[in-house]
Amino acid sequence: MTTTIFQLLSTGVIAGIAGFATSFTLVVAGLRAVGASDVQAASGLLILTVLMGLATIGLAWRYRMPITIAWSTPGAALLIVAGQGDGQFRAAVGAFLVCAALIAVCGLVPVVGRLVTRVPQPIASAMLAGILFPICVAPITASIEYPWLGLPMVVVWLLLLRVAPRWAVPGALLAAVAAIAVTSGGIVVAESTVVPQLSAVAPVFDPLLIVSLGIPLFIVTMAGQNVPGFTVMRTYGYVVPPGSALTVTGIASTVSAFFGGHALNLAAITAALTASEEAHEDHSKRWIASVSAGVTYVVIGLGAGFATALVTVAPPIVVVAIAGLAVMGALIASIRLALEAPEHRIAAIATFLVASSGITVVGIGSAFWALVVGAVVMVWLGWRPPIGRSRKHVEPLAEHSEK
Repeated sequence: MTTTIFQLLSTGVIAGIAGFATSFTLVVAGLRAVGASDVQAASGLLILTVLMGLATIGLAWRYRMPITIAWSTPGAALLIVAGQGDGQFRAAVGAFLVCAALIAVCGLVPVVGRLVTRVPQPIASAMLAGILFPICVAPITASIEYPWLGLPMVVVWLLLLRVAPRWAVPGALLAAVAAIAVTSGGIVVAESTVVPQLSAVAPVFDPLLIVSLGIPLFIVTMAGQNVPGFTVMRTYGYVVPPGSALTVTGIASTVSAFFGGHALNLAAITAALTASEEAHEDHSKRWIASVSAGVTYVVIGLGAGFATALVTVAPPIVVVAIAGLAVMGALIASIRLALEAPEHRIAAIATFLVASSGITVVGIGSAFWALVVGAVVMVWLGWRPPIGRSRKHVEPLAEHSEK
């Protein structure tokens, strides 16, 4: 009995630590990219971590399933690509709230959720790949611009990827922290920055930013996290009630937005840890591992200020480089799904190119235009003229050839 509990609890702790360590730099970098101050970024990281812990505990306890909630990793990547600069964070928070409301609506009105999941897989995946691509290039850029910082973390990442894949990104993070400490003579963090504190943000609803950030954030969160999250759970024999899960994450995302958080959703990778036999061989007890992961998130959240402070002392490209290593697997999966159907590859590539370009047209960012271009190309290439009309043009040609 003691061994069973230890296995469940330890798996949850590992899932919580891995879930935080592999992508918190991405969240901080994303929030700062859309104008958050260091205090606001720390507040956003704090509220996201604590709320995803509480939501995980609540859902796992209520349904006795190993349901795990996480922040939107592709959403954080989108923030980096769509960065608006200083003075725009209140408008970004307005976009976060629109995204949160749409997630909640998907839970409350099932037909809306079904419509969202019908966004063509090649288009959604190609857009996500385009968002992730510039971030995944960052390790190369960092290794050239700051070789004494970039190369150690890339080498450690590659070594651990061979022997202990789960710890490759946390190991790269530790290598980067060590390299920064050595080259700068130590890391000095002000005490005021590490004390957990929430910073409320009054939202501003900017129509252009809602279209260029809020809508794409909603789509990548649904297509890149929630849909895979439900799929992973079904793989392990758990049918998560979509209405409850989406409503809870939508409400939690709404609360987090007022304190700088971008979006919450079902976890996929960490859910695979708590829902698998690695947590426990008994299918009915694995929910305890998710509760353990939730508690771990809440505890880690109290150190969000310190984590943010560590990020702020590093060159921005190095921070993005760590995030790039964290989302490398997501990039591979997105490209594979985008190019899976041969008949849609041109549309997928067009979507990818526009999304990765970083263009802004009439104040609207590349993620939105990628969806538009991809949809237009897919419809155009998939369109076939009516049979009657095609005969009218084809038959004379046939007759002419016979003559």
